[in-house]
Amino acid sequence: MNIPSDLKYTKDHEWVRIEGDTAIVGITDFAQGELGDIVYVEVETLDETLEKDEVFGTVEAVKTVSDLFLPLSGEIVAFNESLEDEPEKVNTDPYGDGWIIKVKISDSSEVEGLLNDAEYKELVGA
Repeated sequence: MNIPSDLKYTKDHEWVRIEGDTAIVGITDFAQGELGDIVYVEVETLDETLEKDEVFGTVEAVKTVSDLFLPLSGEIVAFNESLEDEPEKVNTDPYGDGWIIKVKISDSSEVEGLLNDAEYKELVGA
């Protein structure tokens, strides 16, 4: 299981890469493995401002649909449109080409509440 040390994580299995005042968000390698083959990614909240922990979209796998929870409050400024045609990128490259959204962070203090790699490894038993 791949858990990069340079990212932050949530208890809901999203990962966060902070770049200035923007957060890039996806689901973790653990999450994509648990879900199985991902067939559809839906984000209808583009250009909306949401609070931390609100649902910003869904990931549909062959046998289940899972909500995606926003790890940090802010405006959703980008959606990885390549996932519309190739949702399997979330399975094959969850920390790279499989990113899901970019968020303009409205409260940077919330970053402190995210898990580091060691805390996330403990959460998933890695």
